[in-house]
Amino acid sequence: MKVIETKLTDVKIIEMDVFGDHRGFFTESYSKEKFAAQGLDFDFVQDNHSLSSEAGVLRGLHFQKGEAAQTKLIRVVTGAVLDVIVDIRKGSPTYGEWEGYILSEHNHRQLLVPKGYAHGFVTLTPDVNFLYKCDNYYSAEADGGIAFDDPELGIDWPIDIKKAITSEKDQKHPTLKEFEAENSFVYGEI
Repeated sequence: MKVIETKLTDVKIIEMDVFGDHRGFFTESYSKEKFAAQGLDFDFVQDNHSLSSEAGVLRGLHFQKGEAAQTKLIRVVTGAVLDVIVDIRKGSPTYGEWEGYILSEHNHRQLLVPKGYAHGFVTLTPDVNFLYKCDNYYSAEADGGIAFDDPELGIDWPIDIKKAITSEKDQKHPTLKEFEAENSFVYGEI
């Protein structure tokens, strides 16, 4: 298992060992013991799975507020995505910054997204099976998001976002600046 630091505070890329031969491959996608040995000790309580049937599906940028905040461990089982996260923790050295990571069935990378980050992705291929573990249960009342097309964030999506396939809900999220008044994420307190 390899843990790679990123430019965003507390975000990690995880590379599990992959053993392949002429039949395919085997990987242990998660081991609580191995993660804890790397200082990544989370109590994941819920697994989520989404299927996006077309390239150009854009989901996000989502998070759970307050006590329902979630750390996520994300991976792609089929297809490929550009996974994007934005640090929304007030006082963080990387507050308001975003970074994107290619996650695919071929690179087997996983992304550890801490509480206090908005998260989204765009599919680069059709038939993307996207899985993630959460350390807290989903709460509809705590559901939140920021605009994927916030001009101040300037996210460099690899598609024409005017043609992105999105949900109605995702088209209505506030910008980060509009969200700031109700933002309860504070760096070092989550």
